[in-house]
Amino acid sequence: MITATTRSSLSAPRARRVRSIELHGPAGRLEAVLNEGSPDAACAAVVCHPHPLGGGSLHNKVVYHASRSEGEHDGAAEAGDVLAALTWLENEYKLPLVAAGFSFGAAMVLAACCGSGSIPCPKSQTWGTQSLSGAPQNLRAVAALGLPVRSGIEAPRYDYGYLAHCRIPKLFLSGDNDRFAKKSELIEIVAAAAEPKRVALVPGADHFFTGQLEFMQSYLSGWLKEQVYDPGQRPSV
Repeated sequence: MITATTRSSLSAPRARRVRSIELHGPAGRLEAVLNEGSPDAACAAVVCHPHPLGGGSLHNKVVYHASRSEGEHDGAAEAGDVLAALTWLENEYKLPLVAAGFSFGAAMVLAACCGSGSIPCPKSQTWGTQSLSGAPQNLRAVAALGLPVRSGIEAPRYDYGYLAHCRIPKLFLSGDNDRFAKKSELIEIVAAAAEPKRVALVPGADHFFTGQLEFMQSYLSGWLKEQVYDPGQRPSV
């Protein structure tokens, strides 16, 4: 699993410093890329990319910055990596936190922030038994981009039942032509999740939001502004 850290003001692009950092997660060393954003950033965010064994990397077109983990890609340790990155950001910047992930990264973000140790996998499988300590109290929102429901057409369905108890604001943003998540199945998962939540399907978009990346980015940015800024506070645009 690859975890990325980025700090964003959710505003127009400015000159930013990007540097490599090293964190420590339950699976070993985490090599991350940090985008420091603007000095008046409103939040700090962790962004997680797809499964490395499926070609996920820090150059993924949906996820802009990512890190590598030493150790096995077993799900449990990688959800712990997400928490390690969030804890580092919280200690480093003292800002409200946001967690986002794409594909497998979306599943790991949800497991880390909402699962309390329950790792999303087919009910017939177990990805690990590691106990997770839970999300930081300063976590404002979780965004799942291209959340997989199955690893393939005939594959067993992943279990996201723990979302029924997750009270963190959640966004489920996917293409309505995503081959890893039928619309009906994704809507069913979201319907069973606790409030607050929102599901948005991008018309004609596939799993990678091909041709719709700008729309996806704009929608995500708008939703995050609603979660991060206090009512009546006017964000810069």
